[in-house]
Amino acid sequence: MNKALYIIFFSLIVTNCSFKPVVKHHGVPFLEKKQVSLIVSKSNKNDIKKTLGSPSTTSKFDNDIWIYIERQQTQSKLKNFGRMKIFKNDVLVLEIDKYGILKKKDFYNKNDMENIKIVEATTEAGFKKSSFVYNFMSSMRQKINDPLGQRAKKRKAISQR
Repeated sequence: MNKALYIIFFSLIVTNCSFKPVVKHHGVPFLEKKQVSLIVSKSNKNDIKKTLGSPSTTSKFDNDIWIYIERQQTQSKLKNFGRMKIFKNDVLVLEIDKYGILKKKDFYNKNDMENIKIVEATTEAGFKKSSFVYNFMSSMRQKINDPLGQRAKKRKAISQR
């Protein structure tokens, strides 16, 4: 009887386990394949939205810049305690002119992003206690806390007594 219970219990565990890794997907699926159909100086905003959907991020300078992201993560091996590992990280940057025509297309994959150098220099606070900015902000704080100058008048009256 015990052997039968062990066999049933073991078979339930084995049948519920999956040998395929769990993949978390974020962004536009198959971005690399879809971006091939976009042609510089021919595709317009409507073609882009039809092919890729709404952009992940947009910015507006001289031209519109639309950014599409695709990211896939899976759990790493047991020795890393199941932390998520990025195995696909693609970014498509599209620049669209004022007429709505695709002007420039840049595609970056995970390897391209690893080659980008990031500056690690930090900036320091631009003001010290003796600087103009510090003095100005201190006076503004004082005026906000006492807009009519009542505290200064009370201090002056108390010191004259």
